Amino acid sequence: MKSLITALFLFFLINETAFAQSDERIIFQNVRIFDSKSGKLTAPQSVIIEGEKIKSISISTADTDGAKLIDGTGKTLIPGLIDVHVHMTFGALTMKEMMSPMMSEGVILDKIGGNAERMLMRGFTSVRDAGGPIFPLKTGIDNGKLSGPRIWPSGATISQTAGHGDFRTPDEKSRRFFGEPSRAERFNATFIADGRAEVLTAVRENLRFGASQIKLMAGGGTSSAYDPVDVTQYTFDEMRAAVEAAEDWGTYVMVHAYTPRAIRRAIDAGVKCIEHGQLLDEKTLRYAAKKKVWLSTQMLVENTPNMDAQRIEKRKPVLEGQSKVWPMAKKLKLKLAWGTDFLFEPELNDRQNEFILKLQPWFSNAEILKMVTHDNAELLQLSGLRSPYQGKLGVVEEGAFADLILVDGDPLTDLSLIGNPTEKFLVIIKDGKIYKNMLD
Repeated sequence: MKSLITALFLFFLINETAFAQSDERIIFQNVRIFDSKSGKLTAPQSVIIEGEKIKSISISTADTDGAKLIDGTGKTLIPGLIDVHVHMTFGALTMKEMMSPMMSEGVILDKIGGNAERMLMRGFTSVRDAGGPIFPLKTGIDNGKLSGPRIWPSGATISQTAGHGDFRTPDEKSRRFFGEPSRAERFNATFIADGRAEVLTAVRENLRFGASQIKLMAGGGTSSAYDPVDVTQYTFDEMRAAVEAAEDWGTYVMVHAYTPRAIRRAIDAGVKCIEHGQLLDEKTLRYAAKKKVWLSTQMLVENTPNMDAQRIEKRKPVLEGQSKVWPMAKKLKLKLAWGTDFLFEPELNDRQNEFILKLQPWFSNAEILKMVTHDNAELLQLSGLRSPYQGKLGVVEEGAFADLILVDGDPLTDLSLIGNPTEKFLVIIKDGKIYKNMLD
């Protein structure tokens, strides 16, 4: 069987299907716009799209000749949704499928390609991939040979030996001592890198292939077999090496970590974004706020039917902590971002929008919608010139990318509309192209 990467490249080379309806000029008429900066709705206006950008927004428009007209009466135009912690490959496959020697190209192509298209149809026009073999998928989407969201790729995760990204099976020996890369490393899923020199090389390898930011494992995890959640991973010097290499390319490091000890070390090393952090205490949250570090976290579910007993047990303290971290972080005015982090549980993907609603105990509807559009877009911009898409996202403004959703109703009054994209997302546009239109 060809490798995962080879299979993906082959698919994107031979698949010439056009998924989007391309209109040279699109006009939304009489539509209320969600201002994702203020969290308010505008009065009814007209929004004109030409090419990939929003050309103008005005009370009315006289020139409609040759344009695709969409009536927005009683509806709301919002920016495309953004999920800043996805795993486009590993979120589409179970662990059993990933580890099976019998995995076929057909399974890979159907699950990963199909997952990307369905994600766009749920209104997610942009995502940040938090680690895994991603570059062929991103290339296929950007070339128009597959439909899916814009992807900010991290490339392979970077992990110490016995770290959260060390997914070796018991019979796979250390590359350093035995010279053979593990299966996960061959699939470009992870780099197992120890010491400053290896960390520098791993970071630079990802940047060479187009990573927009770097994902480093700074603490234990729940989906890995050999590292308890409480452990701290990577020395300060190793973490600082990753930050220096990323900063030399004008971008940043995000770290997987839960505990105050691991996160404090990461912040001191210059890391700009913490992923997870559900075990954080108020003292460390205050320190993160002082240093203007982002907290990108989630609302995880207890378990799924296919989750193994060890993972369920390891997740217990994380689940207990998440309901404490969100309100504390809001009170302390941290830079907050939201993501899902579905990993080896593809059955959760169809519930992606529902997980936005899990923020309602602590945030207003406007605050939530602002977070999953404007605020998440701000986090994406930390990539600077390494961002694969140079332009404004997360806003409905003149000159911004035309990544838009027409919602049937007012999500500020009823946020459940966001949780029902199949029925309530009437039009979905990415890059000025219509991917869904229920009004035709």
